[in-house]
Amino acid sequence: MMRQIWRISVIGGALRTMGSVDFAAPKIKFCGLTRVDDAACAVEAGAWALGMVLWPGSPRSCSPDVAAEIGATYRRRAEIAGVFVNPTLDEVTRAAADANLSLLQMHGDEGPVFCAEAARRTGCRVMKAVRVRSGADIQALGPFHTDFHLLDSYVPGLPGGTGETFAWELARSHGSRVPLILSGGLRAGNVAEAIAAVAPFAVDVASGVEAGPGRKDHAEIEAFAAAVASTAILSPSAG
Repeated sequence: MMRQIWRISVIGGALRTMGSVDFAAPKIKFCGLTRVDDAACAVEAGAWALGMVLWPGSPRSCSPDVAAEIGATYRRRAEIAGVFVNPTLDEVTRAAADANLSLLQMHGDEGPVFCAEAARRTGCRVMKAVRVRSGADIQALGPFHTDFHLLDSYVPGLPGGTGETFAWELARSHGSRVPLILSGGLRAGNVAEAIAAVAPFAVDVASGVEAGPGRKDHAEIEAFAAAVASTAILSPSAG
């Protein structure tokens, strides 16, 4: 007999207590944070990780002082992620200490050896990102034995935060056991479809919950979190 499956909603970041969870909803990384009150809203919405872009070339670049305040305030409630594009190891080490980072997102041309050394120097977990044009881009993650892999959209000249999606079916070529994080053009209106296509460990959103670059719309944060939560699946209790 085919097992019945119920779709459920989440209230206050927790599953309704009916039966046993078979498939939890993916975790959420809210990225491109530049204000403490936006980080607070993300945490209340159930953020797994708070992402701050520490690359000065981004319109969502977070000031060191704000990054330090977010890290100090929320390091016990969420992963504190620093997003880097081709940094030096000294820059990564200093930023990790100053902002209480627990997660390093490498979004440039950093290689496997660099990622491993960044992890060794900082004690942080590492996420390696690639911009996806084809399955070959995803397969290129093979040598990266990092803690997470992140798939983002490819737009020439832009390392991330483009607001564009990519062909999600390409994610099927990710044959690694490394947990996968899906990014690129996600918003409340399409994230459930993306999750159904990819089944990622986590989803990453920046422009999809913004009023403007680096300024989050709190209603959109809540709507995005609710859309992700709606993908959780519950089966009836045994017996």
